[in-house]
Amino acid sequence: MIASGSRALAALVLVALLSACATSPTGRPQLQFMPDAQIRSMGVEAYREMQDAEPVLEAGPRVARVECVAEAIIPQVPDEYAGNGWEVTVFESDQVNAFALPGGKIGVYTGLLEVTENSDQLAAVIAHEIAHVMAEHANERMSTEMATALGLGALQVAAGDDPQRRRLMAVLGVGAQVGIILPFSRTHESEADEIGLGLMADAGFDPRASVALWRNMADAGGEAPPEFLSTHPSGETRIADLRAGLPTAIYRYEQARAAGRRPDCAS
Repeated sequence: MIASGSRALAALVLVALLSACATSPTGRPQLQFMPDAQIRSMGVEAYREMQDAEPVLEAGPRVARVECVAEAIIPQVPDEYAGNGWEVTVFESDQVNAFALPGGKIGVYTGLLEVTENSDQLAAVIAHEIAHVMAEHANERMSTEMATALGLGALQVAAGDDPQRRRLMAVLGVGAQVGIILPFSRTHESEADEIGLGLMADAGFDPRASVALWRNMADAGGEAPPEFLSTHPSGETRIADLRAGLPTAIYRYEQARAAGRRPDCAS
């Protein structure tokens, strides 16, 4: 019975993997189990809950600055990612953070505005967060965790009641977290950096500001865990990757400026 159950779960995992293949905007293979409509609905619901639970800055120069930057970037994003249109909220908080959710929902915390020295740096953050939505990282993240859980469940059935084998399964659980789930998160961050760099450049923001931004972010973040145990690339890895992408991004920036895309947002 145990072997039969294990084979059934393994077959379920295989079918799920084969039926959920997708490709990110950079050409990277992805797993996507969740329907787009469901992911977007979850994003909108989470956004509304945050708006209800956290203090929102309704107006003023900080709101105007965020809206100006977002409104310059959004036209460069394919309409398919926004659902009923993009929405931007500034949350009154010391958090040095921002996010974008499926369904076209963007949030920026006022603490981030203390770290971004100009609108180009703010554009680097907002473009990076929108890039997560474009690459459908939320769907991939949930799908990866689902596949991991299914796979470990199959192994757990195979382990039966043997204590030594159960200890092995516990070790495999840790291995799945460090070896599968966290690396996917680092991949997502690096991919969002790549897509976001081009996105901000296409909007007419100087992509060279991204390097200075992430140095500021590293200074604001304090001591970080080792890269292999972090959901984000190390600061130096991220900066090196951004520098490598700058020649193409600068060309796109120059093309955007020549086309008249010159956002004038208060710094």
